[in-house]
Amino acid sequence: MADGHAHLVTGHFLDVERSISGRAWRERPGDAGVARSHQQQHGLSEPLARALASRGVGVDAAEHYLRPTLKALFPDPSSFTDMDRAAEILIDALESGRPTMVFADYDVDGATSAAQLVRWFRYMGVELPIYIPDRLTEGYGPSPAAFKTIRESGAELVVTLDCGAAAYDAIASAATIGLEVVVIDHHLMREDPPAAAAVVNPNRPGCRSGQGVLAAAGVTFVLLAALNREARKRGLFTEDRPQPDLRQWLDLVAMGEVCDVTQLVGFNRALTTLGLRTMSSWGNPGLKALFQVGKGSGPASVFHAGFILGPRINAGGRIGRSDLGARLLSTDDPLEAQALAEELDGLNTERKAVEAAVVEEAAAMLERGSNFNPDAPVIVVAGEGWHPGVIGIVAGRLRERYRKPVVVIGVDRAANVGKGSGRSQPGVNLGAAIQAAFEAGLLMAGGGHAMAAGLSIRPDSIPEFRAFLEERLAGEMEAVGVEAVEIDALVQPRAANRALWTEFQQLAPFGPGNPEPMFALAGVRPERMMAMKGGHVRVDLVGPSGDRIKAISWRSAETPLGERLLAGGGALHVVGRLKPDDYMGREGVQLEIEDVADPRMRMT
Repeated sequence: MADGHAHLVTGHFLDVERSISGRAWRERPGDAGVARSHQQQHGLSEPLARALASRGVGVDAAEHYLRPTLKALFPDPSSFTDMDRAAEILIDALESGRPTMVFADYDVDGATSAAQLVRWFRYMGVELPIYIPDRLTEGYGPSPAAFKTIRESGAELVVTLDCGAAAYDAIASAATIGLEVVVIDHHLMREDPPAAAAVVNPNRPGCRSGQGVLAAAGVTFVLLAALNREARKRGLFTEDRPQPDLRQWLDLVAMGEVCDVTQLVGFNRALTTLGLRTMSSWGNPGLKALFQVGKGSGPASVFHAGFILGPRINAGGRIGRSDLGARLLSTDDPLEAQALAEELDGLNTERKAVEAAVVEEAAAMLERGSNFNPDAPVIVVAGEGWHPGVIGIVAGRLRERYRKPVVVIGVDRAANVGKGSGRSQPGVNLGAAIQAAFEAGLLMAGGGHAMAAGLSIRPDSIPEFRAFLEERLAGEMEAVGVEAVEIDALVQPRAANRALWTEFQQLAPFGPGNPEPMFALAGVRPERMMAMKGGHVRVDLVGPSGDRIKAISWRSAETPLGERLLAGGGALHVVGRLKPDDYMGREGVQLEIEDVADPRMRMT
């Protein structure tokens, strides 16, 4: 099925020190002894056992990795700082009828967190209203003005979901107007928490949960377990209303975890694996309607969550009405779900056009003369009128193109403010750097994760901010060195088939912490090359014995990689991911190309 280790030469896979995209190739490192144990104990093939070991899965952990369960991996809710206190406050409100409102972020993680809490309270007979701040007029997270509006609506308690951990001023203002606040979040935060009644965050300093990789959707799911426990303790469940089975809402959790690009390890992996199975029954009317308008098919997968459902849910917060996603995921009315799904689908089409225009303008700006420094460890690019709803996606596109952290800032001159979003490279903590820039007084606001961050800045401060980031991240980028493509196995085109794809699906779902398997093909010739709409390149890869596999390279037609594929000619080394190809019922596979190297060139 897969070849042996003869491909390792001079420490580089297939002797590729620098590919056409500038990356080194190497075999994904793993313990050979652990791999042998996986083979023997679980009946895995050698390549699959090696892939499992290379993902850091020890002998004792393999069973829970291959067949994760909530029972084995669910953390004690009490291990989260303030979780018990949060549950007590919410159950007190439930029992007393205290007016309570949900305040959530406008992205998928916020919407799925809100929908979970709303659905739990609905089951208990209470309908919680949802407040989602407008991305353009209110920005990210709670504000004194938003809390004032919520208080004037009659609410006495507000639960912030996927936000609030850094909302010091807003939460302080809430106390002065008689609004109690419970924070459920996962973003990086300072040592001293805001003065809320409870601050639940696995990334809060001192939290003993060990669940820092969870998205807010995962933290909210643990909150539901704490609510079940507290309600059970108080005798609130009856024969007419038994304890709700939380597993029915795992589809929402999986959406949040996948779309917030979290580490799919441990408990988080179990949530995502089981959540995708729950999603496949399409019991949530909103997800079902969105899947249909997105023309999805087959069992739910990470691809469906991340590329069909997620972008459409996000489109409401990016360029439409911020509450559309949460409303869609909360509704039980199929007609309302259908209308909302169609509206979000239209907004997503509009979002793609806006995004493409900003990507083109930003790339042209960077490549104009002295604007681009190839030696800089980070790219900071700013433009007037760039829609703040797409700058995060644009940063991701530019990061793919330039292989380094990117911050994109849309400047509103009239308001004298720039809204920025950044995406990072593995091994480079952009969120910490943005937080440091805020603490240094260069930003109006800023924070995030290692791989993604957001900020607000005065336009005049952008050059100083760029210099700060370049100095701050130079060491981290140098430590990362030449970016590497890590490869799981070398295969011939005839062996890169549906059986191989199916076998490696035992490692799914894939994402950060559990990368999708990467396969290499050596000495294959490109034939039947075609540039497609959207800048994609389709090609057949033909091996030395004449066997061929269909392949596609996304958004590469104007890059050196795509140009080399389209040029045809001599044999190439190619790495990529196998994807199912079920067109016309063929049940085949195609290779999604990640990188290409020309064996005739020493690209050092």
